[in-house]
Amino acid sequence: MIDPPDEFVAAVRELQPRLVALIGPGPAAELGRLGAADNVRPPRQTVRRLAAHRLGNSAAEPVALTALRDLGPLPAERLLGALEVTIAGLELPALPAAPAAPASVPAPPPGTGLAIVSAGQDSAAVTAAVLLERLRPGSADAVLALTRRLGSLLPPTADPVAGKAAGGEAAGERADSGKAASGEAAGEETASGTAASSEAAGGETGGVETGCGKAADSEAEIAAAHGARWLALAVAAACAVTAQADPPVIVERPAATAGLAVGAAATVLRGLPMPSGYDAALLSRIRDEYLLPRHSYGTVPVTAHRFALTEGNFPTVPDFAGNGLVTVAGGGAAIRTGAAEGPIRVHLSVLADPPADVEPGWDEIVEVGWHAPAGRASVLGPDGPSDPQLRHATPPWPGDYRLRVHARGRDDAEDPDAPDTEMFSLVVWAAPPAPVIVHRRTDRLGHRLRGEPEPERPVRPEHAYRWIRRTALAIGATVTVVTASTPAEVLRAFGADPDRPEPVASIEDSPHPGPWVAVHDAGGAVVAVEFNGYQGSHAAVLKAASAHGRAASMFWNERALTRLSFAEGGELLAAFEPWQDVDAEPRVAAALSGLDFAAPGLRAEKGLVAVERFTGCGLTPAMLERIRAGHGHRITAA
Repeated sequence: MIDPPDEFVAAVRELQPRLVALIGPGPAAELGRLGAADNVRPPRQTVRRLAAHRLGNSAAEPVALTALRDLGPLPAERLLGALEVTIAGLELPALPAAPAAPASVPAPPPGTGLAIVSAGQDSAAVTAAVLLERLRPGSADAVLALTRRLGSLLPPTADPVAGKAAGGEAAGERADSGKAASGEAAGEETASGTAASSEAAGGETGGVETGCGKAADSEAEIAAAHGARWLALAVAAACAVTAQADPPVIVERPAATAGLAVGAAATVLRGLPMPSGYDAALLSRIRDEYLLPRHSYGTVPVTAHRFALTEGNFPTVPDFAGNGLVTVAGGGAAIRTGAAEGPIRVHLSVLADPPADVEPGWDEIVEVGWHAPAGRASVLGPDGPSDPQLRHATPPWPGDYRLRVHARGRDDAEDPDAPDTEMFSLVVWAAPPAPVIVHRRTDRLGHRLRGEPEPERPVRPEHAYRWIRRTALAIGATVTVVTASTPAEVLRAFGADPDRPEPVASIEDSPHPGPWVAVHDAGGAVVAVEFNGYQGSHAAVLKAASAHGRAASMFWNERALTRLSFAEGGELLAAFEPWQDVDAEPRVAAALSGLDFAAPGLRAEKGLVAVERFTGCGLTPAMLERIRAGHGHRITAA
């Protein structure tokens, strides 16, 4: 560890207010928040870390440089812009001579030069800091160690306005184990945020000074003061280490100094608890900015058929026998899913008043009450958090709330041919305690969990086509069925030449296949399949194909675009996106009867049922297998 002489420490003490005044509040606050609970996370697995795992520790990037990269280019660049002139003219007492480290890049022979080429999107500060570390190995660790040591020797000053003592030892004291240079001591991350932990770890307690003789009161001011203090110390440390390293002119010293300083400050700050008063200020800001209604949508990782809306750890839930869907426990509520594991879609709404109506289209709806000890509950799974937009989403006040849980698709979770329709909607609003209300109880899983006989349900007609989800048609396709025509006539209607067949495998392997179609003679009809194509949805194609009979097609793609079309005798009867019930003429209406397009899921399958009903012929797995093993035809005419 570098032990700076007294004159160096005195010079930094005098310089610190000047540096703090030059640091913008924006980047300072961004750094200052790194130790907040929401920002604590494990280090990113960078390419260099993976390389170190394979090649040994010699390939590892210093933790301060990794922290610099994790921040992105803006903080270091903003600091460089604000301090470049100051850094260039800064003179500090020399540090004691450090043991010489072998140069990573050998000196060029006399009479020659050295050139280094870099590429990428790194900022000037990152590039210069990495180059300095490459030419003078150990510089980044030296800056980090010196920053910590300065923090212990120069603790936060007393607040002259509020008179709050800034007690406690600083972060560098935790580096005495000898691990400071490797980043394993003071700067390592901790989940502690208490004042007691702050004193033991070296964080600021009592007041936090803004650098202008004024106490920091708001969340942004406290974070900025916290970040600016450590960043100023890191700038002084980086200036001294860079001067001692005396790199060649190829290194831009101000940029390298800024990069090393930001990386060191970020490493230290990420491992420190936030200053005393920060949590209260953050909560005050959150409450001031919290508006209703608010809606968020994301996914949560499910384990053991459950996820929860809770403020703390995942609640222990004995079972869901009460209502088959949700159980209140441990300051939150656990929800039973159909899927055993994996991501589940969740929509969370927080309302100012109770919902006016019970929303249709859900299999199960149960409403419960729970008491929030503090507020800001999150959606989470037993083994991990949800997407960020579902975290800390409920009102940031303690009190009594109602939670209405909506579920659908739970019965299909274990069926490999079923669509991924399982999802949940959670609606929260403030309300006094009240009994559980079951608004809807229709799925089979809920009946089993409640110990009730499962309801008998008729098999939906569209279930006959769920097999397409296991085929090449799943992503997108158009299936067209034509009656009273030959395969050659259908191909000509598509603009293809019947006399120029090619193996389907050959067309699919070509780099630019263009539109193409494959047909199958089913006896009473011809089935035409386009893999990720759409020509069969065009009115001109359907009119030509239906000249002697009927034609119908169903198109879908990965962007959820669909089109269902019907034609007869050369006339287009209907063509529409099947998202809701339509008012169709009698021949088309008969094909659509009983198909609920307004209900979510299986839209392509419902369309294929309508095509089969209208033409009397439908696509089967055996047909598709023969089509893929046969020949296709490129569509050359528009």
